[in-house]
Amino acid sequence: MNSESLRKEYNKNLIKITNYYSELAQNLKIFKGYQYLKEKERNVGLNTIQKKIVNDELKGFELGGIGLPKNKRESFKLIKSNLSKLSSQFEENILDSINEFSLYTESKIEVEGVPEEVLNKARMLAKENNKKGWLFTLDVPSYIPLMQYAKNRKLREDMYRAYATKASELSNKKLDNGPCINEILLLKQKLASLLSYENYAEMSLVTKMANSSNEVIKFLNKLAKKAKPHAKKDMKDLNEIAKKFKIDNIEAWDIAYLSEIIKEKKFNFSDLEIKNYFPKPKVLNGLFKLVNKIYGVKILKKNADVWHKDVEFYEIYDNNNQSIGHFYLDLYARKNKRGGAWMDDARARFKFDDMHSTPIAFLTCNFSGPSRGKPAYFTHDEVITLFHEFGHGLHHLLTEIDNYSVSGIKNVEWDAVELPSQFMENFCWEWSVIRDMTEHVDTKKTMPKSLFNKMIAAKNFQSGMQTLRQVEFALFDILLHSSKYDPKSKNFLDLLEKVRNDIAVVRPPKWNRFPHSFSHIFAGGYAAGYYSYKWAEVLSADVYSLFEEKGVFSRTIGKKFRREVLARGGSRSALKSFVAFRGRKPKIDALLIHSGLNS
Repeated sequence: MNSESLRKEYNKNLIKITNYYSELAQNLKIFKGYQYLKEKERNVGLNTIQKKIVNDELKGFELGGIGLPKNKRESFKLIKSNLSKLSSQFEENILDSINEFSLYTESKIEVEGVPEEVLNKARMLAKENNKKGWLFTLDVPSYIPLMQYAKNRKLREDMYRAYATKASELSNKKLDNGPCINEILLLKQKLASLLSYENYAEMSLVTKMANSSNEVIKFLNKLAKKAKPHAKKDMKDLNEIAKKFKIDNIEAWDIAYLSEIIKEKKFNFSDLEIKNYFPKPKVLNGLFKLVNKIYGVKILKKNADVWHKDVEFYEIYDNNNQSIGHFYLDLYARKNKRGGAWMDDARARFKFDDMHSTPIAFLTCNFSGPSRGKPAYFTHDEVITLFHEFGHGLHHLLTEIDNYSVSGIKNVEWDAVELPSQFMENFCWEWSVIRDMTEHVDTKKTMPKSLFNKMIAAKNFQSGMQTLRQVEFALFDILLHSSKYDPKSKNFLDLLEKVRNDIAVVRPPKWNRFPHSFSHIFAGGYAAGYYSYKWAEVLSADVYSLFEEKGVFSRTIGKKFRREVLARGGSRSALKSFVAFRGRKPKIDALLIHSGLNS
């Protein structure tokens, strides 16, 4: 929820909280306490987890500016405070820009091809605004299907232009995130310089698995090299189909539409057909059943105070019926709600003397809600997103660590934190999982195996283009925060164009302002870390390959994964947890096979 009154209070308290943590990171008394514990004679009495906590905390103090002279410590805190304000402003500009835009039409010809369900919601929205016809917004459930199915090229172009220029000088100068980006980059460089790092990427990677930005760049370029031939083939297919629609030059707003046509022609099904099989109750039931099968845990819905009527609350029990955690589930898009999907912790597990608590997680998505008395129906991509966020939730909820600072998702290296989430996505391609969570909107029948087989055949459809897209974003991010970019130049758009020159086969128009809504790195925790998605995908594919070897529902392997990865949280390095599970260091082979990029 991001109403005007809540936003005002949020921003007022954001500064207090930021200052509190900045002061905590520079508290000499606590710092000296950890130094005392680090000394040899005291260190002997600590267990392995406690030793890691001490080392992590000391590293955190160093990155918080504890070693700086007093005047520079104050500068450091001021920069942190300003970065918090700018990140909040960045997110608000995006939300306000989305809320500001709507596209209205009464022409049936203009909306030809758009799914009836999307039109129904657009009609309801128009009615709420005292209009006839249809009203479309930039919310994902409205935008994506329109780009996929609208036959009217001008309509797609108008929607794309609004989406691609949101929060920029091309949509509303008052909501332009360009100045925010420049200021954020300058301040992050100043932070790094104060701590004697060459750049922000070098500072950021201190707490990650990757050792240097060069290692990250090398990893991403290797992936790009594998993906590019496949991406060129994908683009060739698009050009061929475009000719049939008398499109001489494919534009960015044609990609999703033409891709859907190719997909329907090649595999004989559409995303819309698939969506008719995934009602929310069946999907949740199938997800909970899977988790019970692999990990032996049970999930039950409970009553609780919530912030919106659509939010639900669940309790998770171990196989001995002991409550081990709770989570809130907030699935649907709505006005004034932040876009995207994410998991966050509301409370961590810990025990200290006679105090103890169980973990609580937030699981948030932006799917289409229920309509006309029917439950919400999800696309397969939305099912994958739900499984992804639930994987993060399980990482937090199934922890067995009682030390607060390394319990659940806390202090897990950023480039490994996506392992449990991406691991869960694999089950969305298993017939016995899919079968149990499907029921057709009209016939109430389970999805036929023949349709599922078509989905499997299309699994790696355009995986070359999709991989390059992720690599493009990740390279832009790591270069932006490394010595290869001077934040004083303010030419981040030029840097993105250079990356595209090397990587992309799909070139958006020059007026595309993707960075202006790149919340992951400018308003989230992924600065110099967006590569984590691909890095962790190597880990997750390798983990899942053992399930494939031993049986995808193997309780034995499930227990081992829970014990060695999920339960461990940040109590040891992610690499040690991976090796404890897999018996060796990670290999990229499984990812290439799963993505169809091994040839």
